Amino acid sequence: MNILILGYGKMGKIISEIAESRGHSIAGKINIDNRNELDNIDPKNIDVAIEFSQPEAAVENIKWAISKGIPIVSGTTGWLDQKPAIEKLTLENNGTFFYASNYSIGVNVFFKVNEFLAKLMGEQLDYQVSMEEVHHTEKKDAPSGTAITLAEGIIKNIPKLNKWELSENMNGNEHALPITAKRIDPAPGTHIVRYRSEIDDIEISHTAHSRKGFALGSVLVSEWIIDKKGVLSMDDFLSF
Repeated sequence: MNILILGYGKMGKIISEIAESRGHSIAGKINIDNRNELDNIDPKNIDVAIEFSQPEAAVENIKWAISKGIPIVSGTTGWLDQKPAIEKLTLENNGTFFYASNYSIGVNVFFKVNEFLAKLMGEQLDYQVSMEEVHHTEKKDAPSGTAITLAEGIIKNIPKLNKWELSENMNGNEHALPITAKRIDPAPGTHIVRYRSEIDDIEISHTAHSRKGFALGSVLVSEWIIDKKGVLSMDDFLSF
């Protein structure tokens, strides 16, 4: 495939290396310094775009790809308040848009374990649930997109919860799931879900050792998505 990389930071560089190792070609590497080069790109020469940029650039990058008829795989977090509009645009243009907060296969298994545990704990009123996530200091959004996905899985299965909040903003709200977000180098990503009672604690956790799992997942999705249309997710890719 000819792959266009939108957002050529640390993740973009690893994605490029993995894609080329799997026999693909990189048709372009776009970042904030050369975004004007998009005007010179012929969409006919692009099979798929992989977008790992910054929250402030993601929406325009995705809109550009959809408007050009290029399937796009996005992993940028911090812009999801605009995701419904992107999904609407995708369907209106008969486009292809794939979004995941995390492309690691292990993390997506962890999402399912998290939901299953939340279902079991939904009626256990003696337990208080909380979450902690740790990322590198270059990560701008907090909590992480992965933490938000985990939170959504918990909230829909525990009746007393109706939203998540960063721990410092809780103000004693017993109906919110507290998330503690830490930024410590060189952590690529750790997520811990904790159920605590006076009697015991139950914890599940996932720790990434590098960014390679995220990058490989995005390339595998890009290979899979070529003949697909519509708004897609890791549930579709993994057939959960």
